[in-house]
Order: sequence, then C-alpha cells, then structure tokens
Amino acid sequence: LLLNILPETIAEQLKQSHDIIARDFECVTILFADIVGFTTLSGRLSPLELVDFLNQLFSDFDYLVEELGLEKIKTIGDAYMVASGLPEPRTDHAEAIANMALEMNKVINQVSLVYNENFKIRIGINTGKVVAGVIGKKRLIYDLWGDAVNIASRMESSGEPGKIQVTESTYKLLQNKYVFTKRGTVNVKGKGEMVTYWLESIA
Repeated sequence: LLLNILPETIAEQLKQSHDIIARDFECVTILFADIVGFTTLSGRLSPLELVDFLNQLFSDFDYLVEELGLEKIKTIGDAYMVASGLPEPRTDHAEAIANMALEMNKVINQVSLVYNENFKIRIGINTGKVVAGVIGKKRLIYDLWGDAVNIASRMESSGEPGKIQVTESTYKLLQNKYVFTKRGTVNVKGKGEMVTYWLESIA
C-alpha cells in the first residue's frame, strides 16, 4: 500500500521511522495541469461519466509518469501535479517534465476524439528549490512546498488552453533543446511581473 502512494525510498524511510520526513532539493521541475472548462463539463456529464473520463485521462498521465521516471505528486479535482528531480535528483529533470507536458497535450487530443469533444488543458512549469516530504499521520502524501511550487501553479492558472507556459528559469535549462515562443511579461499573482515562454516542441 505504501509503495502505491509514496516513492519507494520514502516508503522505506517511513517503515523505519515515524519522524517527519522532509528534505531540501535545490533544483526540481514542477508541472501543474488543469482541464479547461471542467465546470461546464461537470454539468453535462453524469457523476459516473465524469469519474470515468477523469480516470481514463489521469491513468494515461500516470502511464507517462512511469515511462519518464517522474514523480506524480497528487490530483486535486481536475488538476494534476507532477515533479522531476526528486526524491532522487537527476540532471535532466527539466527535459523529462517538458516531454511529459508535450505528451499530455497529445493524450488530451486522443481523449477528445474518443468522447467527441474538444478538451483542452492548461499546463504550467517552473524550476526551482523545494522542500519535499511526508507530514501528518493519516492519509499520507508525499508533497512539495516552496515558492517554486506556487509559481508553477501560477504558470498554469495564467496560461492559455492547449498551451504550455514555462518560467524563465525552466526556459534557460531547455532553450537549446526545445522550441519556444516568448510570451512576454505576465503579471503573476504574488510575484508581480515575470517573463514567460510557451513551450512548443522538441527542437
């Protein structure tokens, strides 16, 4: 059960000790994705149809996470959060998340065909320092905290349907391997003006 809800190394630590598990990571890339128009969709589908849709979509995302060696953090309603570079650091964390984002857009297009709909997702990505770990005693979850997480979330919420918005910190790591379009300056809640980019494709 622990291995199904926590990374293997964290599950092992938890079995050995009931202390708080937390660790700093200097460079992690975080992705948030959200289904556009989900409230409208909820009104058109029955609860069972809605759950079936989310299960199919998120299961496809989970498969990508496994294939790319990423860490799924959680789902919140119709939002999906994944990170790379933890609990084991990796040098290609930003590339792995970029590949995930591009594949996610392909998946949502395929699901749209199945349901005869025009589903879109907004994706936001940021790279930075986080604290990751497990706190509490009930319904344990491996979670992330820090400014980098908040900014990644803002990249999603201030983005546009079908697009992948990334911060300058992520762009600098990927600019020579991927194709970007500069969006320009965006007013980000709690951070002010930030220069962001649209991730378009692999170079």
